[in-house]
Amino acid sequence: MTNGPGAGIPAVSTAILAMSRHLEVRDVLKTIVASARELLDAEYAALGVPDDHGGFAQFVVDGVSSEQWKAIGPLPRQHGILAAMLHNATPERLADVRNDPRFGGWPAAHPDMSDFLGLPVADGDEILGALFLANKRCAKQDGRCGFTEDDERLLGILAQHAAIALTNARLYERSRELTIAGERARLAHELHDAVSQKLFSLRLTAQAAAALVDRDPARAKGELHQVAALAAEAADELRAAVVELRPAALDEDGLVATLRSHAQVLDRAHTARVTFAAQGIRALPAAQEEALLRVAQEALHNALRHSGAEHVEVTLARNGQGVLLRVADDGQGFDTGTVRRAGRHLGLVSMRDRAGGVGGKLTVESEPGKGTAVEMEVPGG
Repeated sequence: MTNGPGAGIPAVSTAILAMSRHLEVRDVLKTIVASARELLDAEYAALGVPDDHGGFAQFVVDGVSSEQWKAIGPLPRQHGILAAMLHNATPERLADVRNDPRFGGWPAAHPDMSDFLGLPVADGDEILGALFLANKRCAKQDGRCGFTEDDERLLGILAQHAAIALTNARLYERSRELTIAGERARLAHELHDAVSQKLFSLRLTAQAAAALVDRDPARAKGELHQVAALAAEAADELRAAVVELRPAALDEDGLVATLRSHAQVLDRAHTARVTFAAQGIRALPAAQEEALLRVAQEALHNALRHSGAEHVEVTLARNGQGVLLRVADDGQGFDTGTVRRAGRHLGLVSMRDRAGGVGGKLTVESEPGKGTAVEMEVPGG
């Protein structure tokens, strides 16, 4: 690929159009990274969105296989050249990143990289992330960087539009959250009315049954059957209110407390016994904690809605240098191959995406009549 200014502008235009098609933040990040790598003909590209704890809330790579990504281990921290781009908003173009005094090495499974081009993605004074590429596919001469000034200019144009696309995606997700919050408030009001009506009917029917017990036992028995039906309906309404309206408190309470609370709520709301246990867990990067929580919620939803389980057990434990989440039930189970061929994924695709997005691994074990176990392992912790 030739990357002079004349050849690059149409490619930039194509990349900008590709970014504008997506509204989900993670899809936008993936498109930015893939477009940058293709545009500048590099072996590797990555974009990190920082969190407030010295790590990255999201980190997307292109040019690295899923197996390589899992083997690399925990997400990088904000240090060295990455920190320079995040804190100083300065481009970095290096002939060999390994010779830079800020270079701190990388894990054994990390691919070997030499020439390097990195730019901050900024919206005004706010730095949204760091976009960088490595190993330009060209002949290097006289120890010079394979990336040129033209490459830096083209990537700068892409980074500017990436900031717009990322900001728009964030605004879209925030708008959706507000819409969901408004819908939850409306649903809470409707559920309150529905439960109140059910309880009022329940009270009247119970009073009627009491009045009929002595003079018409048969009619009283019928009224008591109606009492049981109304009580079951009220319980269903309350269960919906508890499960659908209770927000997760991950930011305030942390992963362990949030998972424990979520399990307790589900235990009260369902006939199945839901338990939670955690051993030796320290705080994880925000992205990993969110991914673990969402996978646990999806696995619990599947177990409680589809498996007919009597007991669902959630555990969170250290596993070597990593953390292992396990959601296991004693329900009816399923044939994983049949489900996959039928296109009924039971949320498995989204769970695997969440796990892979934080360098983790998801496994599902199930057989008809033998329950289901969903495990997610993340590095570090």
